[in-house]
Parts: sequence; structure tokens; C-alpha cells
Amino acid sequence: MEKTKKNPQYPDFRIMIRCCFLFTISAIFAKSQAFNYRDALSKSLLYLEAQRSGRLPYNQRVTWRHHSGLTDGLEQGVDLVGGYYDAGDHVKFGLPMAFTVTMLSWGVTEFYEQIAMTGELEHALEAIKWGTDYFIKAHTSPNVLWAAVGDGDTDHYCWQRPEDMTTSRQAYKIDERKPGSDLAGETAAAMAAAALVFRETNPHYSHLLLHHAQQLFVFGDKYREKYDESIPTTKKYYASVSGYMDELLWAAMWLYKATGREDYFKYIIDNAHNFGGTTWATTEFSWDVKYAGVQILAAKMIMEEKHQQNSHIHILEQYRSKAEFYICSCLNKNNSTNVDRTPGGLLYVRPWNNMQYVSTAAFLLIVYSEFLQSLNQKLICHGGLVDQDEILRFAKSQVDYILGSNPMNMSYLVGYGSNYPTRVHHRGASMVSYGENKGFIGCTQGYDNWYSRLDPNPNVLVGALVGGPDYEDTFNDLRGNYMQTEACTYNTAPLIGVFAKLSHLDYQTSTLFASY
Repeated sequence: MEKTKKNPQYPDFRIMIRCCFLFTISAIFAKSQAFNYRDALSKSLLYLEAQRSGRLPYNQRVTWRHHSGLTDGLEQGVDLVGGYYDAGDHVKFGLPMAFTVTMLSWGVTEFYEQIAMTGELEHALEAIKWGTDYFIKAHTSPNVLWAAVGDGDTDHYCWQRPEDMTTSRQAYKIDERKPGSDLAGETAAAMAAAALVFRETNPHYSHLLLHHAQQLFVFGDKYREKYDESIPTTKKYYASVSGYMDELLWAAMWLYKATGREDYFKYIIDNAHNFGGTTWATTEFSWDVKYAGVQILAAKMIMEEKHQQNSHIHILEQYRSKAEFYICSCLNKNNSTNVDRTPGGLLYVRPWNNMQYVSTAAFLLIVYSEFLQSLNQKLICHGGLVDQDEILRFAKSQVDYILGSNPMNMSYLVGYGSNYPTRVHHRGASMVSYGENKGFIGCTQGYDNWYSRLDPNPNVLVGALVGGPDYEDTFNDLRGNYMQTEACTYNTAPLIGVFAKLSHLDYQTSTLFASY
């Protein structure tokens, strides 16, 4: 009788792949302080609720806030109630508000499933819609966009709760006579990115956002000028140093992603050189400078099959080259131009509100690490080859620094952990809440009775990412130290996606270990 042959014992490759994945993820999370990224995400979304202007909804969770700015736009005969206060004061600046919404929307589109797994998707969508509802109001005709409400000088003269505002609520607009291509472009980008977010769940609203975005892009492209030239009062606070060409490319990119229309792709390709998309090598990504974001989005197009055989693939590769300059500069692997770091390892760009650059860098680093993973490629820097795990590890190190793994052992995310800033430079948080005391607090009364107190703020601004430490990792928790203790919406917006991604990796690690 012929003997039965045994099958050769080949290894189970599914198990091998799973083990490799487990090893990689566990290595990234090994030897580091454990942080609850899901909790950090939840708190960050609460901060955005604290920054709401207008009539607050029934489900408002930050209850020490109340209705404010209910007459915004009244003098100009337009309804400008709503939107966000950008920081610790009460001017509504359109440019940083729009960037906040763009980054929230990018985070949701990039990490939709991960955010959903945290249970915070609905709150993230509410945060986006609070901004886009305001932009719809502010875009009163195809070539008119209301750019700001309030005057920075008079606003800073007073220290009042938003519910008590007595300062000027003068509204400023851009139009054909006084255009602002950067503001129009960023607002178009925000609405196009948000249209992607709401495409499946609210298609009518998504279509409305796209309609506004397309009109704004045409307006910004046809009437070219920096918005701070048309509205000089904004220059002191949000000067458009990089100009408007990056915002026009940024808007075209998001419109292409939202519509798939070839004319937007052609705009990105045709203007790649002249607008700086393939010539600007930057070391920051912010409400002012969008090039790194544009370049990374363009690089990701290379993965799409329809572009791989395209005659313009070389231009996308040029975009990618500049995207990788930014990534390498964050990793300290360029020949000369790199982002500085503090002794504790924090990326350091500027003394004033440095954390905004850290949060955007963490976001782009994680997005690019996923891009490299999808291609099974490594990053080529002057300092050598870098795999996607190293990029992810560095991004995580920046987030962990924010949450407390730093020389001060302080969480720079307010309300997270046991040691965080308690004297945040924020008018509403620093005074008795309107719900507790509805008595009017006058313009200078706040300075007299509240501003100089050494006591912690009576209201905790949960989830706010403050400006952070100086170049030596030192932080002074004083209300008057606005360069370090003021928080901004655009600091927080990129972290929504980042926290969701890291929370998901945490979950994968724990689940995989439990299965063995």
C-alpha cells in the first residue's frame, strides 16, 4: 500500500504578518508613558464648545458658557451670529477659524473610523458644522465674504466675559473692491473639506457647502489680493505673511478631492511652480502657511491609479519632494534646514504659541507615515533612510510631550492629567461664570477684579492646548503670560485626528496582546 504523503509544513503567513504588525505597534508604544488618547480627544472637543459664539444649543456641554455675540452683523444688516472665538479674546477672525474647520474636516476624513471608535464622531461633526454654518452666513453673495467681527484693539482693552461684551462688534468684509484671496481660499478649502465629511450623512448640506466653496474659489482666484491689505486692522493679529497663493492651491486641492473635477486638478498642476507648490520648501504648517499640507495631499495622489500613468506625474513627484523636505526637517534629517527642538525634544518654531506648530506637525507626520506604509516605501532624507515606524514614533513623542512626558511633567492640554495650566489667558474662563453670577462685569472691571488674581481660573478650559513652554522647556503658568498660556482653536483642531489614530493603535496593541 502506498504511504500517504504528508503536506509540507509551510508557515502560516497570516500569523506571521499579524505577529510582525504586533511587534511593530508594540515597539512604538513600548518604553513610553501610557496616555489615554481617547480621553484627550474627548476633552479637546469640549474646548471647541467653550469657544462657541452665538446662541448656544440645548446640548451644550460646557455649561459655564452662555449665549454671546447675538447682535453680530446687525449694524451692517447681515446675520453674523455664531462661529468661534479663536483664542482668549472675542474677535471672530475668519482666517484662523476657517483653518480650524479645514483641519477638523481633514482629521475626520482621514481618520473617520478611528474617531467613530472613540464614540466622539458626532461631537466632531458638530464642531465642524458650528463653523460651516457660520461661513454660510458670512458668504452673503458670490463675491462678498465677511472676514471678521470685532476690533482687536478695543477688544484687548477690555477683560470681560463674552456674555457681557461692550466692545465694538464692527464687521469687516472682502469683496471685489477690497478682495482677500487668502481668506476666500481658506474658507473655500474649509467648506470643500467639510462637504466631504457630510457627503454620506447629510448630502443636501454637503452640496450646499460645495456650492459656496466653488463660488469662493472663483472669487479668490479672480480678484487677487491679500486680505490684510484690504482689511488693515487684521494685520496686527493675523497677518498673511505667506500671501494668498498657498491658499488658492489649498482650496483647489480640497475642491478636487470633493468633486473629482479635472479643472481643479489642472489648476494644481498648472500653478504648481508659479504659486510655490513645487518650489516652496517650508518647515512649518499653520493657519498662515499651507504649503506643506498642499504638498502632502498632492503626494498622496501618486497612489491613485488614474494619476500613475498621467503625463503630470512628474509634477506630483515634485510636490512630494517638497512634502518630504518638511517631514525630514521635523525629523532633524535635512542637511541644513531643520526645525529646532527644545532640550526635552519638543519641536520649536516660535516663542509665541509654539504648540500650534507641534500639533500640525504631529498630524502631517502621521498622515505621511500612513502614506509610506501604503506604498511599502521608506522616506529618503539627507540624514538617511527613514521607515514609517520611525516617523510615527516621533509624532507620538510630540503628542506625549503635550500630555505630560516633558521636563515640567505638565500636561499642556488643560484638564488632562493632574498637573496642567490653571491660569489660562482666557477671559471667560478667568471670571465667575455667567450661570453662577449674571451680574454685569464691565470692560475694565475684569482687569481690576480678575485678571491679576493668582488663584486658578474659576472655570477650567478643558481640552485647550495652550501655547506651551519656551525654548528651554520652561513654562510660567501666569494669566498675563499670553505667549505661553493662551490657547487657540487651531492648536486643537489637528489633534482630533491624531488622538483618534493613537487611541486606535493603543486598542490594536492591547487587543493583539490579549489574543496571544
